[in-house]
Amino acid sequence: MADNRREQEREEIRRTIWNIANDLRGSVDGWDFKQYVLGMLFYRYISENLANYINQGEWETGNKDFNYADISDEEAEQARDDMVNTKGFFILPSQLFGKVKMTANKDENLNETLKTIFKNIEDSAKGSASEDNFEGLFDDIDVNSNKLGPTVAKRNERLVKLIYGVSEMKLGNFKDNSIDAFGDAYEFLMGMYASSAGKSGGEFFTPQDVSELLTRIVLVGKTEVNKVYDPAVGSGSLLLKFAKILGKENVRNGFFGQEINITTYNLCRINMFLHDIDYDKFDIEHGDTLIDPKHMDDEPFEAIVSNPPYSIRWDGDSNPLLINDPRFSPAGVLAPKSKADFAFIMHSLSWLATNGTAAIVCFPGIMYRGSAEQKIRKYLIDNNYIECIIQLPDNLFYGTPIATCIMVLKKSKIDNRTLFIDASKECKKITNNNKLEPKNIENILTAYKNRNTVLNSTYLATKAEIENADYNLSVSTYVEQKDKREIVDIKTLNAEIDRIVAREDVLRHEISAIISEIEGA
Repeated sequence: MADNRREQEREEIRRTIWNIANDLRGSVDGWDFKQYVLGMLFYRYISENLANYINQGEWETGNKDFNYADISDEEAEQARDDMVNTKGFFILPSQLFGKVKMTANKDENLNETLKTIFKNIEDSAKGSASEDNFEGLFDDIDVNSNKLGPTVAKRNERLVKLIYGVSEMKLGNFKDNSIDAFGDAYEFLMGMYASSAGKSGGEFFTPQDVSELLTRIVLVGKTEVNKVYDPAVGSGSLLLKFAKILGKENVRNGFFGQEINITTYNLCRINMFLHDIDYDKFDIEHGDTLIDPKHMDDEPFEAIVSNPPYSIRWDGDSNPLLINDPRFSPAGVLAPKSKADFAFIMHSLSWLATNGTAAIVCFPGIMYRGSAEQKIRKYLIDNNYIECIIQLPDNLFYGTPIATCIMVLKKSKIDNRTLFIDASKECKKITNNNKLEPKNIENILTAYKNRNTVLNSTYLATKAEIENADYNLSVSTYVEQKDKREIVDIKTLNAEIDRIVAREDVLRHEISAIISEIEGA
């Protein structure tokens, strides 16, 4: 019953988003549209989150009729310092989402009203511990952009539709949301537009089913972790799976990540807030992790998950400092300049705690290519860091059909073998993409935990076997695909052929007799 209700709620949220898309269709590019919706969703969220928090405090003291939205801005100012310390930001009652919505269709300067409010929200955090988490959060929601319309009137008309659309989303209670409604809205938006404007989905978003698998691999045997980290954090969906599976209170010291793309960096911080992660429990930084890592004072991490960009360019050996960087130097060679995959892997390994686990989505080519990549694979195997390689199905990610792999790293393994799992068929086809169903995830996790050889499914390889294969780590090298060709009994087949030939001979004689009879007539 509860599942039906949740699915109905999900469908209602999706229908509302689709209606907003139709209202703005043709005026705002799909990718930009997503940012506007998420920005407005975020504005609604923090407005209601702050108001609910203040209201709850007043109600608990017996002031049951109190409503923050109804008091004057002057009266509300008394709460500013306390709210900035507690929540990380402050919004005046007159600038709450709900109040702006009430007059939006009459406000001829709505674009400027919103611009001022967004600036005030960011400014409220200046000089406080939350400043870095709020700075530039609304930069990608340009209310004066020509993308919204050629005139102020047209822009405001679309902003009104956007406000109304977001206000109609039934998102329930933020503190007790059984379906993770804001996260679900975010995922649906990503699914709609992950491949639009020429941007690949893998760059911005890891599907929830893959996130679930990676997180649960890292959490085998754990009910809590000290802190989680993603060196190519994207929109933050991987980190947030830990909050959903463990409960955010069981990620004791918070969520850490770095993102090179400024727009995605902003989306990630918004996504943290949308999942009710307090400003002091996450540290998302902007920059190039490989060249300018931002969390050196926070490592090591007990849990690392990542879906880094596949085979992108990086400085490599053209930067003389990198070969002496303690993250990369142990392998004695750098990842190729045209393929940074192993740079992300070496970085993650370097920052992994002794008792930790890292699960990283990998481009399949890094498992078998030669030269520097082979030397790094040799380093990883010789030092017993690779616990498992999992071959995933193709078409799991938005915008790319590639059949990726997962590399699981540990610094403290229970043995000196490497497990190979062929999970290429563990999926359900949905439209043009494949999806990991709960039973598929369970099957993969069971194989991972059992850690043994099962014909046509898994192989627990010795170091010597991997050496003999020239450190090729492709799953197909170790796990033989099940032969699905039909087994044919040659004797039975020959007997059937003889029967057919004999029958054919009889038919030929019968036909000849009929023809002779016709000709004789």
